Amino acid sequence: MRAVVQERYGPPEQVLRVKQIERPVPGPGAVLVRVRASSVNTPDWAAVTGVPYVLRLQAGLRPPADAVRGSDLSGVVEEVGEGVTDLRPGDEVFGSVWDDGFTSAGAFAEYTVAPVERLVAKPPGIGFEEAAAAVMSGLTALCAVRDTAGVERGTKILVNGASGGVGTFAVQIAAHYGAEVTGVCGPRNVDMVRELGARHVVDYTRVDFTRAPERYDVILDNVLNHPPSRTARALAPGGVLIPNSLGNSGGVFAGLGRMARAKLLGLARRADVRFSPCVVDREHLRDLGGLLASGAVATVIDRAYPLEEAGAAVAHMLGHHARGNVAVAVAV
Repeated sequence: MRAVVQERYGPPEQVLRVKQIERPVPGPGAVLVRVRASSVNTPDWAAVTGVPYVLRLQAGLRPPADAVRGSDLSGVVEEVGEGVTDLRPGDEVFGSVWDDGFTSAGAFAEYTVAPVERLVAKPPGIGFEEAAAAVMSGLTALCAVRDTAGVERGTKILVNGASGGVGTFAVQIAAHYGAEVTGVCGPRNVDMVRELGARHVVDYTRVDFTRAPERYDVILDNVLNHPPSRTARALAPGGVLIPNSLGNSGGVFAGLGRMARAKLLGLARRADVRFSPCVVDREHLRDLGGLLASGAVATVIDRAYPLEEAGAAVAHMLGHHARGNVAVAVAV
């Protein structure tokens, strides 16, 4: 089968290439999926580039040989492993193969194996690309907005990076729960963010929200382009700051430095800082699928690349200016 493999760290278009490899076999509790689409997320570009460098202590100084990248997927069940009883060949599914972002089994391939607990039925009426591109971005936003922040009707939430993958979902999910949403984005995305449900939109080239008089109950910071202490000044009393970014500065720690400063801010009780995990399980996938199926939330896709151009897709995401999500389409 065709798969996009990585043999060293570096620029995506130089270190990712299409190669013929053996089709995987599902073990107990796993499912072989004929992949129809995948998408690019932060763990994907971090694993390809090896940045922040400190992550290589976990992944290894060299990536696993012939590691297949890609974490999110949608496709058709081809074969099920022992113990799998509620999925069968021919079922259309979406979900994830991701665990630590550095495993060798990925979704940039014609076939992949995924744990059954990370797959559910694809929402009816939703395309394969839209479903695949919703998984990590959508779950990250759902966990942050609904579970970690507890957003409800009347909550004033600011989403920094509102036009990105997580941001476009966060704006829609927060609006769905009745929040008063303020989105921060660049000038070309102002209209889009407003159409997604933001009541107020801040063009960051004209206004610095950390210096403006408005205060918010929740700030979901997908960019970390301001020191956390300054961002926290925009919180209302009792407000919650959720940092969610590795940044794009490169180097040994990249955006981890500001994440650490945010943690210290919380430990010093100068702000209520909460880190929100992306929970990839059937319960959350079904909740996300329900939002997609109902039309309450839609996947924004900047561009879909063919499998042969997965390196370009990762490079596009790495530029940190994608409008929504970046999908990878696998030809049938």
